[in-house]
Amino acid sequence: MKAAIVGASGYSGEELVRLLLRHPQVELAWVTSRQYAGQTVARAFPKFGSDARAKSLRFSEPQPELLGKMADVVFLALPHGVAAEYATPLLGVGCQVIDLSADFRLKSQAVYKEFYGHEHPAPELLPRAVYGLPEIFRTEIQNASLIASPGCYPTSILLPLLPLLKAGLVKSTGIIADSLSGVSGAGRKVELDYLFAECNESARPYGIPKHRHLSEIEEQLSLAAGEAVVIQFSPHLIPLNRGILTTLYLTPSAHLENENQIARCYQDAYGKEPFVRLLEGSALPDTKNVTGTNVIEIAWRVDPRTGRIIVLSALDNITKGASGQAVQSMNILRGFPETAGLC
Repeated sequence: MKAAIVGASGYSGEELVRLLLRHPQVELAWVTSRQYAGQTVARAFPKFGSDARAKSLRFSEPQPELLGKMADVVFLALPHGVAAEYATPLLGVGCQVIDLSADFRLKSQAVYKEFYGHEHPAPELLPRAVYGLPEIFRTEIQNASLIASPGCYPTSILLPLLPLLKAGLVKSTGIIADSLSGVSGAGRKVELDYLFAECNESARPYGIPKHRHLSEIEEQLSLAAGEAVVIQFSPHLIPLNRGILTTLYLTPSAHLENENQIARCYQDAYGKEPFVRLLEGSALPDTKNVTGTNVIEIAWRVDPRTGRIIVLSALDNITKGASGQAVQSMNILRGFPETAGLC
């Protein structure tokens, strides 16, 4: 199968290059970047210098009409608002599109405008998009032509929370999510806030009280709960290159009689999932254990003093939170082993 990456010069694009170069069922046929146009992948990213394909494959300007002829699946690693401009013509010529931006994660045009500040550029495609959270929407992904790969924060919140919410073990009110993210989550760009001297030895909140990822988090939680769900979400920037650690504070429902129900719920949901690591005993999630992998770690505790359930997760924001998850969805979409290129 031939794949293309539009916007391959960012962190998510570079990670897609890494994963697809080693994928046993995929030929990386096309990579685009205005910044690196004309250069080989090996020159732009010396880490791939020993790969024969990276030595010959050159970045080009993005041309949707040519991409449609060159690739079966196209990954869009572009900013929101831009990805939709490419999705429309690519879908029109029969390509399957996996979008890593926020353009197709929401079903509501109004919510998109509220959180992203402009009208949706391709509202006619919203009903067609499938939310690309493989462990939750595997069946829907199998038949999709347009996959909206989730954001990194939403992945770290939804995967640990959705099973408990669907099982009715926690209340849909009073949910608090605190997340700590590495600096790469802001993307590859030169801005004062993300310079080494500004981030090193520093931890700070941002996007409070209404981070953009809240929109897709609350939409997915509301769909699972069958009612409108509003949560408190506080993201923080910490001096790591990559990784997200999320802590959820949840209120048990009347259906929760003992801790074993939580363990059974997670085992039923994720016991056979290749990329979900349910921690046992005294173990707690740690970003160093998931860096560079497509794995999310999940652990939980019941606090007898406060009566709350504390759920924790760790993932790599570039891999499981972006490119790895997108490749996982591609594997499902194309009928490949789900772990292909990811283990």
